[in-house]
Amino acid sequence: MNRMFAPGCALMLYRPELAHRMHSFLNRRFGPMEMLLTCCHHEPALAAPAEVINVCPGCDKRFGQDYRQTTTLSLWELLSEDTGFPFPDYRGQTMAILDACPTRDKDCVHQAVRRLMQRMNIRCAEPEKTRTRGTCCGDRFYGTLAADELIIQMKKRTAEMPAENVVVYCVSCANSVLNGGKKPRYLVDLLFGEDTAPSTIDPDLWHRRIDEYIERHGKPSTIGRESAEG
Repeated sequence: MNRMFAPGCALMLYRPELAHRMHSFLNRRFGPMEMLLTCCHHEPALAAPAEVINVCPGCDKRFGQDYRQTTTLSLWELLSEDTGFPFPDYRGQTMAILDACPTRDKDCVHQAVRRLMQRMNIRCAEPEKTRTRGTCCGDRFYGTLAADELIIQMKKRTAEMPAENVVVYCVSCANSVLNGGKKPRYLVDLLFGEDTAPSTIDPDLWHRRIDEYIERHGKPSTIGRESAEG
């Protein structure tokens, strides 16, 4: 089966250099694979059955359910069982965890993310509403609530986090946590020892960028099996 890495629009907008670094690691560790840049909102039109390794929980859900010829695996599941990734050591820091909405019925992803935290020596502080009982970071209300009411929802969810540092595995969740007044720690950043610093936390600007990316990446598109960055 053909294996492909789909970094997702959010990571490519936020930190494309980390997407390329992860692509390079996956090529070295698991064999050559292309980077799939077709947005998950569009049919990828893959010629042969493919397993798509996803960073974005929304991509994982859409590629797995909406299109023929594809099965999916979250990057977190793959890395949590791997012995070759150079996990950084966060020396027992306590961080809360905010699970992404599209994974609510996928406890395999919840477990994988927590295993990754353990492998990075991060102590996980669970909120009351977590895993399959988790609630949205607030971003899903975008477009249905006025801007000030949307921020109130983000602050409400963020206030439930039992630590100042909050691990997230969705860039929109990172934006919501920052709007809510706490420090997001995006999982890809953590894996590479980076701080999380969204380029914008303005919901209108962020969603406009997402929509523009979706529009630009509607045609089947890949980057070759060997990434340009090491």
